[in-house]
Amino acid sequence: MDAKVLVQTEVKPKRRKLPKLLIIVVLIIFTVSGVLGVSGYVGWNLTHPVRQQIDSTPLSAGLTYESVVFSSRGDGLDLKGWLIPSQGSTKTVIFAHGYRKNRLQTDVPALPIAQFLKAKGYNVLMFDFRNSGESEGELTSVGQYEVQDLLGAVDYIKTRPDISKQIVLLGFSMGASTAILAGAREKAVTAVIADSPFADLETYLSKNLSVWTDLPSVPFNQAFFVVVPVLTGLRPETVSPVKEIANLNSRPILLIHGEADEDIPITNSEMLQKAYPKAQLLRVPRAKHVKNFAADQTRYLSAVSAFLDTL
Repeated sequence: MDAKVLVQTEVKPKRRKLPKLLIIVVLIIFTVSGVLGVSGYVGWNLTHPVRQQIDSTPLSAGLTYESVVFSSRGDGLDLKGWLIPSQGSTKTVIFAHGYRKNRLQTDVPALPIAQFLKAKGYNVLMFDFRNSGESEGELTSVGQYEVQDLLGAVDYIKTRPDISKQIVLLGFSMGASTAILAGAREKAVTAVIADSPFADLETYLSKNLSVWTDLPSVPFNQAFFVVVPVLTGLRPETVSPVKEIANLNSRPILLIHGEADEDIPITNSEMLQKAYPKAQLLRVPRAKHVKNFAADQTRYLSAVSAFLDTL
């Protein structure tokens, strides 16, 4: 009888497969975390832009000036700027620069406009918003806190009775929207000139954030509104010129907007004019963002001059 050899084979345990639902959940978590992380990183950089240095002075345009320092209304940040006097004038125009810029607003450029205004008999105050140029601060909020800076500039001019009989705000882009907010909140403001403003920050960012982030609007725009307020305290819904413009209470406002503006489309100024029919709107053909002065200097200055003459 042959001997039977029994060979005992090792039985390996079967590897358990992860349930498909769990895999999907894990992938979703990683994807959402990645989107939020990228949005937070980009949002942090947008609210903490690199400062543009002051590389010139009004002297380059033949303008004498006085260096000034004043405080933002509310939180007391030191803000630095230049006061360009017009001899014997009691009227002042306060400039408000755009996002990532400084008091020079070289992409306009602002100094030739200041030169024109001085010749017309206006003092000019040019200053840096918080976290810009030479002013204090570490956060750029696209109007939420900058309005306090502009109101601080108004407060400073009010301490100078020799130049505060008439106060006009002239803003560009972010500064234009901020000027509308400041004018709506401060009765000492006589009039506002808003060059290329957005009407409502939350609505604008929802549609146009990718212009500044270079990221696809979906899903990063939505993620931006989730993570950035937590990281920075930025609340876009509080920056709404279209909701506050009626508080100008019949004071005059001149809106200036380029018809070829892709960064902040002219529909924003149209919305503002609809909300405040007293507003004038100068439409500049073929002009891109804040390029209205460069596109047609004669028409631009004529419109500003005629507007100021009505005050």
